[in-house]
Amino acid sequence: MGVKTMLPSYELGFYALAVTCAVVYSGSGIFEASRDSMNRKAFRDGIKPGWHYFGRKMDVADFEWVMWFTSFRNVIIFALSGHVLFGKICSMTVPQHRAVVYMVYGVLAVLGSMGLVYLMIILSHCLVLYSVALAKQKWLCYVAGLCCLASFKVEPFSSWQSGFVTGAFDLQDVLFYGGSGFTIMRCMSFALESSERKEGIYSIFDLLKYNFYLPFFFFGPVMTFDQFHAQVSTRELRRKDDEMRNIRVHALLHVGAIIAVDIFFHFFYILTLPSDLKFMNRLSDWSL
Repeated sequence: MGVKTMLPSYELGFYALAVTCAVVYSGSGIFEASRDSMNRKAFRDGIKPGWHYFGRKMDVADFEWVMWFTSFRNVIIFALSGHVLFGKICSMTVPQHRAVVYMVYGVLAVLGSMGLVYLMIILSHCLVLYSVALAKQKWLCYVAGLCCLASFKVEPFSSWQSGFVTGAFDLQDVLFYGGSGFTIMRCMSFALESSERKEGIYSIFDLLKYNFYLPFFFFGPVMTFDQFHAQVSTRELRRKDDEMRNIRVHALLHVGAIIAVDIFFHFFYILTLPSDLKFMNRLSDWSL
């Protein structure tokens, strides 16, 4: 107990080599199966023309991926560009109120994309968990948060809440459950931080500023309340020496990941192939 050691470099290298060879060997089988089945009649709906200079069609069975990069692409760019623009203007003029601007913009974005009733559902969960936070009992915060999460999976609460949202569009369910789930997780973080605060409790306004920060609202990442509150409460905005370099590096990594996944969908039809069980029976064990 308490002894920490690292495996020898040659052993780690051997494991890495074995895994790499296995992945390459199985990947070659999937690549061949994808290439030979490109024009199969059974895969006509899942494989569509993609980047023409690849000379290969693209697997479009990933519904969410296709929606984000077709019909919702311009909406995302427009919404996040507005968030950055208004936030920058506010930071240059009245930096002490930039969190309020972020909150108002986030509320308007959620209202415009999901409707008033969905906004009321989100606010009701915020109000419930804020009320629980007033008791300053951690166990109660956990129980209330888990019960709120369960309300989206347990009938009749699930259908009752989702039934309030009228209309329909391609990613409505994804945005509905994503925004709701992450809202409850943020409210739990707020409640737990409030429970540990020695003097008083954070206001519900602090919770709303935290919850409706648009880049985090629907899918995260989840920044804990204490980190968010410390950043938005800073009046003197100073950029770190390597901050812009880190932003550029992370931006390039995200763009690279997006391109890599898109290339992957052009060469490996792993989402469409399982739709034909007869074809799957002919594949090797390694490919499966």
